Amino acid sequence: MKSKAWTEKFMQGVFFIAACTSVLAVALICIFLFANGIPAMKEIGFVKFLTGTMWKPNNKIFGILPMIVGSIYVTAGAIIIGVPIGILTSVFMAMYCPKQIYKPLKAATELLAGIPSVVYGFFGLVVLVPVIRDLGQTMKNAGLVKSAGNGSSMLTASVLLGMMILPTIIGTTEAAIRAVPTHYYEGSLALGATHERSIFKVVIPAAKSGVIAGIVLGIGRAIGETMAVIMIAGNQPRMPQGLLKGIRTLTANIVIEMGYATDLHREALIATGVVLFVFILIINFSVALLNRGKDRE
Repeated sequence: MKSKAWTEKFMQGVFFIAACTSVLAVALICIFLFANGIPAMKEIGFVKFLTGTMWKPNNKIFGILPMIVGSIYVTAGAIIIGVPIGILTSVFMAMYCPKQIYKPLKAATELLAGIPSVVYGFFGLVVLVPVIRDLGQTMKNAGLVKSAGNGSSMLTASVLLGMMILPTIIGTTEAAIRAVPTHYYEGSLALGATHERSIFKVVIPAAKSGVIAGIVLGIGRAIGETMAVIMIAGNQPRMPQGLLKGIRTLTANIVIEMGYATDLHREALIATGVVLFVFILIINFSVALLNRGKDRE
């Protein structure tokens, strides 16, 4: 008995150390970002840094509003494309999928999560960019747009990021749907509801916390993606001028210039990381408040 009690206390200590390590890692990241980024914001000017539309490091002009807007637009586009497809795919896999094709389909969705970002970028560069370029040319010939663009655009990045967030949303949402007690679904059928109505009016609302968690993880993946976006978004540090025009995101701005940045330029890039970090915190905090409000209802 003493040996068992000692083992339990030892494992409790191991788990506590692991938890503290995770918290410490987050704390160190926060300290590094804010300690290096806030002074740069003060020197440049908080308002000028956040609302400036010009990014010219050689002239000591640092305005990241184009990158903020670009990140928001690309992430929103990825959500519009990826979330409906991901949720409907997870519903199919959990409630409709025949056993014969479930394993291959599950393996395919899991494989999507393991593909490196640079491979997605190559796919976008070779496949999506020409398709979007041809689409833009068709729209220009039809008089719908003035400029067709070269294919490296906000639309291309949104489509590719929508594909990249699919495995995260599908996996989390399917697990949440399967965790709903079966008597919820059976009770709905017993009351006369159809199969589809039982799924969308009973099962999915019951799994809403898991669905929202999957969407939030997908948003985090989309807003934090770098390599694939660099390869297909055009990397133009200016205010977005249309779906077929190039943009630059916050993450791309950091990666492209950090290798040669010095002094205030380097600190401004770290401050850009602070803004990105705050964005993620706001998203997570908003979702937590939303879930708390729904739970109280």
